[in-house]
Amino acid sequence: MALNQKLYVDFHILQTVPPSCVNRDDTGSPKTAVYGGTVRARVSSQAWKRAMRLMFREIFDESELGKRTKRVVQMLRDAIRAQDNAVSEKNAEKMAEDALKKAGIKVNAKDKMTDVLFFMSEKQADALAALALAGEKADKVYQSALSDTPSIDIALFGRMVASDPSLNYDAAAQVAHSISTHAVQTEFDYFTAVDDLSPEDTSGAGHLGTVEYNAATLYRYATVNVRELEQTLGAQAADVVRGFAQALICSMPTGKQNTFANRTLPDAVYVTIRHDQPVNLSGAFEKAVPASAAGYVDRSAERLCTYAEQMYQTFAAPPAEAFVVGQPLCKLAKSGSLPQMLDWLDDVVRCEMTAGGQS
Repeated sequence: MALNQKLYVDFHILQTVPPSCVNRDDTGSPKTAVYGGTVRARVSSQAWKRAMRLMFREIFDESELGKRTKRVVQMLRDAIRAQDNAVSEKNAEKMAEDALKKAGIKVNAKDKMTDVLFFMSEKQADALAALALAGEKADKVYQSALSDTPSIDIALFGRMVASDPSLNYDAAAQVAHSISTHAVQTEFDYFTAVDDLSPEDTSGAGHLGTVEYNAATLYRYATVNVRELEQTLGAQAADVVRGFAQALICSMPTGKQNTFANRTLPDAVYVTIRHDQPVNLSGAFEKAVPASAAGYVDRSAERLCTYAEQMYQTFAAPPAEAFVVGQPLCKLAKSGSLPQMLDWLDDVVRCEMTAGGQS
């Protein structure tokens, strides 16, 4: 029996978003991309990963998550005082600065913040605090504490420290930029606001403005390297894959959400377990789905099914296991509700981990 070290979980999602501006560029316009020669709606991976991390707070215990911040001195100061409230805030801040310096993290002397955002888990902060309170002098011990016990989101999305590569973490998950399966054209909403206290004989509005928006059926893709996640988190990896799936499927970036109330859930989800490599199926939409009175979801689902079958016949082997949520993609694999799919996924991942990936 050969040991198969590869285990990937791929997620393919079709999701319709009504008029909205989920993810803006620097001019306030909805982000777009040219794909297959036509302009597509786009939601960046960063935007959706942020939404997922916020949803993680509902799925995982807060102690298992990290914080991405420039205020690591403040974070560590609070951890020191939580372990010993007899330490003054000023002394705790000095101890935090010294501990971070020993760990290889540069802190600006003026504002007590790092120059870039740093990702640190609660457990790493507690470990550094304990070392600082114990009077530890060795830099390597602090560096080890900052490398050990990564949070769930650090293990999934990685951490980069340019000044000290030893503190880096490779991401076990990859999230693609979501793109529309069809061409889009940005539209403009011209709006006015009335001054409620203006005199009755006053004409005109108190404010005029425009908001750009579009509407789209998106193809979303993400993948998790379970073996890499298992190396970092051990047996907890199975729970994390399930939580990742739930957050990926149910989260939504909050850009202009109060203006458009655009929060939706997917129309269909296709999950595959692979032993060779991740396979992004965005090629199904390189030729934009044409507009029709029937909408885009069903035609996008047909494209995705046909393309997946073609790929399995020519380049990539069929997945070892596959599950579907939603009627549009039910021809690809057995279909069930979201809770059922999460249970099926959890069972397969745990079985693979227990078996050690033997094939």
